[in-house]
Amino acid sequence: MASRNFYFQMIFRVVLICVTALLMAFSFTREWYSFGVIFLLLIGFQTSFLIRYVNKTNRQIAYFFDAIKNEDFTLRFPEKVQIKSFKELNQSLNRINQLILDVQIELQTRERYYQEILKQIDIGIMTIDEKGHILYTNPFLEQLLHFSPLLHVKQLLQIDQNLFDLVDKLKPFDQKYLQMVNEREQNQLLFKTVPIIKEDKKLLLVTVQDLQKELDEKETDSWVRLIRVLTHEIMNTITPITSISESLSNYYNEDENGALKWGDLSEDQIKNTVKGLNVIRIQGEGLMDFVKSYRSFLDVPAPDKSIVAIKPLLDRVKVLMRMENIEPNLQFNLLVTPEDLAFYIDEKQIAQILINLSKNAIQSMAGQKEAILNIKAGINDEDKKYIEVKDNGPGIPADQLDEIFVPFFTTKRGGTGIGLSLSKQIMHLHGGSIRVHSEIDKGTRFVLIF
Repeated sequence: MASRNFYFQMIFRVVLICVTALLMAFSFTREWYSFGVIFLLLIGFQTSFLIRYVNKTNRQIAYFFDAIKNEDFTLRFPEKVQIKSFKELNQSLNRINQLILDVQIELQTRERYYQEILKQIDIGIMTIDEKGHILYTNPFLEQLLHFSPLLHVKQLLQIDQNLFDLVDKLKPFDQKYLQMVNEREQNQLLFKTVPIIKEDKKLLLVTVQDLQKELDEKETDSWVRLIRVLTHEIMNTITPITSISESLSNYYNEDENGALKWGDLSEDQIKNTVKGLNVIRIQGEGLMDFVKSYRSFLDVPAPDKSIVAIKPLLDRVKVLMRMENIEPNLQFNLLVTPEDLAFYIDEKQIAQILINLSKNAIQSMAGQKEAILNIKAGINDEDKKYIEVKDNGPGIPADQLDEIFVPFFTTKRGGTGIGLSLSKQIMHLHGGSIRVHSEIDKGTRFVLIF
């Protein structure tokens, strides 16, 4: 609306100047020189007013853009003016100014929100320009490096020479490790970089992760879970021994002289004593077997590796499972791609893992109408060789997925609880890993990655 009124005002003023010019020309042709001079003066005044009108609008718009450039949102244009076009123009400029102010406030609020997030996370963050200036660091990075403020990469020389060499040579999409040792502590740091562009400047966003802290936390968590399982198993064994021992001791009360009253024992008490001692012996043997299994778990030999064709190995596992399996509805499938795929492994140890995983899968599908066990070997998208053992059984509850690799944790009656933990240790000795994916009522998939 404001631009339309401005347009009409311009047309009206130009037309008025043209009409005055025609009247001036007509006056001079009729030799009315006094009228001609008057009309000439009127043309001068009208032209001056037109220029002032145009310049006033231009100055307002120029002031408006200068204020936005300088982030000055206090500029207000008067809305109580006589000329309607100026009034509507000023109102429009004020509305735009308010909208930009609202957006600026929202952006600042969002920036403060993100800044607070960066302050709270346990990952160091810094941005570096092409000249080595550090434009931003979060508090965690300064705490991790014990240095503040960080303004240039050369300051890292005061912390550690290797740290400076690594950061100074970082390129986009790098991922590098550094073990940094000082008088305070030892840190294993992981550096990752991502290139970003801000205001036509090329920057490098560097994230620094303290792997040592995470490893310590995971180690502590693993110890807690292991101790919980060990305590559970040992208490289950010792509790009956304590209870029976207490019951038997009541049979043999001491007299005043400290001698036992053997003559007062009944035949039933003697029989119960023999039975109790037998139970104590069995429980003790069970505890000894448990300790032996713990020792066998700790004494896994180093892998004796050789080049092994995987298809014949999987065929042997399939035959063995067929001989031991009594499930009539089991469908056992093997897939090796390519067929001549070979692994550099300890054949006996990997066979032990595959047999254990296959047994677990078959047991989980016991009584199922349609039981399917698939073992697949191949090369994944990361160019790593893998073996996958997949079933369509009931799945593993989510709260147990973190526990199944803990030594001696088991949900099977009569199970030792060392099969999966032993498998994980064997894969670790092979320089690989074992991963599990499971969904309730859909099945479980174990993947050995080499």
